[in-house]
Amino acid sequence: MNSAPSLLSLLSLIPILAIAALAQNPAGDKALSEVLMPGEDWQLVGEGYGFTDGACADAEGNFYFADLPKGVLHRATPEGKVSALLENGRKISGLKFGPDGRLYAATQGPKKQIIAIAPDTKEITVLADEVTPNDLVVSHKGHVYFTDTGKGRVMAIDAAKKLSVAAEGINAPNGITLSPDQRSLAVSEYKGTNVWLFRIGPDGGLSNGSRSMDLRTPAGRPDSGGDGSTTDTQGRFYVTSHFGIQVFDATGRLGGVITKPTNKGCVSIAFAGTDHAYLYACAADKVYRRKTQANGALFFQPPKR
Repeated sequence: MNSAPSLLSLLSLIPILAIAALAQNPAGDKALSEVLMPGEDWQLVGEGYGFTDGACADAEGNFYFADLPKGVLHRATPEGKVSALLENGRKISGLKFGPDGRLYAATQGPKKQIIAIAPDTKEITVLADEVTPNDLVVSHKGHVYFTDTGKGRVMAIDAAKKLSVAAEGINAPNGITLSPDQRSLAVSEYKGTNVWLFRIGPDGGLSNGSRSMDLRTPAGRPDSGGDGSTTDTQGRFYVTSHFGIQVFDATGRLGGVITKPTNKGCVSIAFAGTDHAYLYACAADKVYRRKTQANGALFFQPPKR
């Protein structure tokens, strides 16, 4: 026999419904309504890969990503044509353009290294050997910062190619990005629930590290799965996680969570395409994109003051 639900059972559903509404980008969410486009959803860019990672873009809006286990570096034009750029077996987990026009990469095989790739000649230069990098970012000054997840630290390579420990004591640092003015560096915790923010000094050194953003976690999980990160020109930080793509404003306040393209892991994101207004996402064996009202920040270009 059917009966009306009790008040207690209805009240117990409120937290669950609130979380679901947040993840589904409700139209009333002002913060996300300033980012997402009405009527736009995720569009498939490519599929059939082993595992996609290393999302980044060039000045023309071409999107680059790695098929990590297959050791292939791909490029997708703004029109959506995908082709292989490099097929030499480098297993890339992090990728960004530098001010010299080269692609800087964190590799997991055949060796764990930081390398620089000349797109035209395919020439590869090793910048750091016998390191354990995960993801990286490169500033307009040519400073390379990469996360060493297992050792809980951020490493830096300065313009003179000197390697040093830039920050320590982070709970499995993973994703890494810069603010548009390139005065701050943000690092997400994979096993924790924070995004750290560091001040970048004139010499590229990091200081004043603080837990500036709180990552949401799925029910019953103590870790956020904070992973790949990117930034738009308005200073918003985008962080992939178990919960979805979490969006924070320049002050560190959570503005909402963009639903992942699929229920599989989404580990790397970047703005590319026309006007860098498309948010691209590496989601396991597929790559997606969606049109937004935001525009991505490019760190190989002069900082946006």
